[in-house]
Amino acid sequence: MHAALFYRPGDRLSLSELSAARLDGHVIEVGEGYMPVDTVEGRDARATSIADLVTPRLAACGRTAAWIHGAGDQPPAVHHVRRVSASRFRSQRSFRVVFHERRLPPEEVMQIAGIAVATPLSAAVEMLFQSVIEHADDRWLRALLLADPGLGCRALAHVEQLPRRPGRRLGLNLLAEIISAQDVVTR
Repeated sequence: MHAALFYRPGDRLSLSELSAARLDGHVIEVGEGYMPVDTVEGRDARATSIADLVTPRLAACGRTAAWIHGAGDQPPAVHHVRRVSASRFRSQRSFRVVFHERRLPPEEVMQIAGIAVATPLSAAVEMLFQSVIEHADDRWLRALLLADPGLGCRALAHVEQLPRRPGRRLGLNLLAEIISAQDVVTR
């Protein structure tokens, strides 16, 4: 998606002008900005919308990466990022962004519209372990697995190959449950 098709409040148009254009049906709201109604909202549009929140040394992960990859209609209330640089640094404090210190390996990062984003498999595995260890909500995981039908089987194979890890058995059970529910729906 070309940057000229994405409008951030305060850049070329004020928030009130963009809100009026939205009410008139000329633009739609996507994440942190707006884009023309006739433009397809894809991964690149969603990634572009959070470009101000994800600095070059960070990558969108977890729920944010799931949303970029097509899970859900609305972005998460709080975005999640992880560092991709080898060196540690002090993160900017923000109520809109949760910074995870653990580094995201280069093989688990992909570039979408110039923004570093965790791969769908990496995001799914991260959310899987969050849901079983931290008892977090698994709606984003389920939505991501629905958006990419083959991802559940790939995640299951990936988790089976992991060495001993807390929550591994519970994660495998949850994935098997989600995959079996998907099979019934997609027949």
